[in-house]
Amino acid sequence: MADLRETGWGLHARQQAILAAAIELYVQTGEPVASQALANISGLSSATVRNVMVELADAGMLEQPHTSAGRIPTARAFRLHVEQIRGANRIAPRWLPVESRTQIDAQLQGLGGIGAFFERTPQVLAALSSGVGLALATAQPGDLLEHVHFQRLALKKVLAVVVTRSGAVRDRVLLLERDLSMNDLETASRYLNENFRGWDVERVRAEIAARAERERSEYQRLLQAAEELWSRAVPDDRSLEQSVYVEGVSNLLGAADKDSASLREMLAALEAKERVVALLTAYVTSEERSVRVIFNMEERVPEMQGMVLVAAPAVVDGTVRGTVGVLATQRMHYENTINAVGYVAQMFAQAGNDTGDRS
Repeated sequence: MADLRETGWGLHARQQAILAAAIELYVQTGEPVASQALANISGLSSATVRNVMVELADAGMLEQPHTSAGRIPTARAFRLHVEQIRGANRIAPRWLPVESRTQIDAQLQGLGGIGAFFERTPQVLAALSSGVGLALATAQPGDLLEHVHFQRLALKKVLAVVVTRSGAVRDRVLLLERDLSMNDLETASRYLNENFRGWDVERVRAEIAARAERERSEYQRLLQAAEELWSRAVPDDRSLEQSVYVEGVSNLLGAADKDSASLREMLAALEAKERVVALLTAYVTSEERSVRVIFNMEERVPEMQGMVLVAAPAVVDGTVRGTVGVLATQRMHYENTINAVGYVAQMFAQAGNDTGDRS
């Protein structure tokens, strides 16, 4: 029979059709899918559907949660679903619904540089996917300083914000050996911005040190303050720094497939920037040039059990500047989410051309 031809996953066409219907219903409702509901959609008898669902369960495609009469798709089923979408050639920005493209364009077009793109992207992707929008901007060799700002937080505690022309925006809380007034901080930031805007950030430290060595005056006090602030704001390991942006964590609070304990662990992990960096760098490398869909992330990041990452590199002028993506439960609309991430990633190249890669 024609409907018994097997796929590479060992499923015949009838099983594939029932599984596709089960996935669609589960994505829509979030509830375990009953055989009667699938029978109503497929036109097959409930008995036939039940038999097929048992076969799919044996194949690792469906599982029965707790004592529910219905079944839900497994990660294996969703991986097959993604492969089928790709095989149908529906993974491309042009397949993104017009209203979604319009929403992305309205949010991202006209921003002042790559840095602003990274900062805004998670908000856009979170709204489109009902998941968590993520962006990771990596520091670039030979990065040029655009702007630096210092804000006094408390005694001997200062917030430093460094913006570079590659689009990276990095903030760091500095713990100083001596207290600096707000006037000291404003004077130091003004000095750095007026004298070193456009400089390679790696050269700034050495130049400030050289000027401080030459000067013996009140000017030297300013230079010493600027040198201390800069050396702490941009340490020697600056090339390893990455700026992380996360939006939409509240979208996961209603995740029915996460118990309260595991949900708390996941939310805590998302609040820790280093965990987000580990998550994105573990799965999206500089060699990537397309959207990746990653299941079973708990193998590397235990807190992400049951979650799926859809991510792509942000490439500007042939150079990977970071990663953008969506973190969501398995119950997501894969086609729209994959294409939204691909469309946003595609816009980074255009943003670099339009702005001359300025922050």
